[in-house]
Amino acid sequence: MMRNEVRKGQGFKGQRAIVIPRNILQEKCTADPVMQTMHITDIGYYPKAQFHYLKRPHGTPEHILIYCLEGRGTIWLHKKEYPIEAGDCFIIPRDEPHAYQAHDTDPWTIYWAHFAGYTADAIVTAVQQQLNSYQTFLPLAHERLALFENIYQQLERGYRTENLLYANMSFWAFLASCIYPGSYHPGKTKPEQDTIDHAIDYMYQHLDRMLTLEQMARSINLSISHFSALFKSNTGYSPIEYFNHLKVQKACQYLQFTHLRIKEIASLLGMEDPYYFSRLFSKVMGQSPAQYRAKRQES
Repeated sequence: MMRNEVRKGQGFKGQRAIVIPRNILQEKCTADPVMQTMHITDIGYYPKAQFHYLKRPHGTPEHILIYCLEGRGTIWLHKKEYPIEAGDCFIIPRDEPHAYQAHDTDPWTIYWAHFAGYTADAIVTAVQQQLNSYQTFLPLAHERLALFENIYQQLERGYRTENLLYANMSFWAFLASCIYPGSYHPGKTKPEQDTIDHAIDYMYQHLDRMLTLEQMARSINLSISHFSALFKSNTGYSPIEYFNHLKVQKACQYLQFTHLRIKEIASLLGMEDPYYFSRLFSKVMGQSPAQYRAKRQES
């Protein structure tokens, strides 16, 4: 076992993670007849996660999928120890006490996701019954990794219903490829961008600024009124509201993965008034930036 003072749940070079705001989960995912059955709540990638360690005496409200791409680690579940090596995929059921850690000298690189929903419960139960285990081995498939990346990138682009549906429906395919690796035959198609996608790309590339509606509309050669109406009908949000969601998502990553002060994070997102930033963050996430950072450091 590693020394207590170097254990950590996050803070790895190259790490990525997205935590879906809980109000979005409630308003969009659990209220949607498709997504309420199974939806992602958190997702990420930790490369060479040295000293990675988490212990949850009461488990989590969501199921957890961990796919080890390289290195080694250990998972403890139901008082049993499971050695994890490259290629192993493990599902931890919700509400089950557990712990896991990376190997001291050969730390794992993992893709991970938290997911919930009543169908998710049934799937996890079926997996355990079919495999008589929570662990399976996955032959390396670059298409599977590309699918995970596509899911992550889709969520990274914000929370319009189309994005959430696409990511969560794709997660069914990713999960199926993990549970039934012998039956996995990935497709080769790639979704094309539409006008709104170009606008979102423009927003994402300018998170360090306070864009105006005029600037957004001009980026895709539309009038402000036409752009606003088209964007709202396509995403369910006004352009400014959607842009703010992207800013808050980036702020979550700064709060979780850096030691930047809240004032510094606000400045990086083009907001010179840290109080305005804090109010915006609290409105979207349901908690202050300081509360979010403290809670993520505990988990």
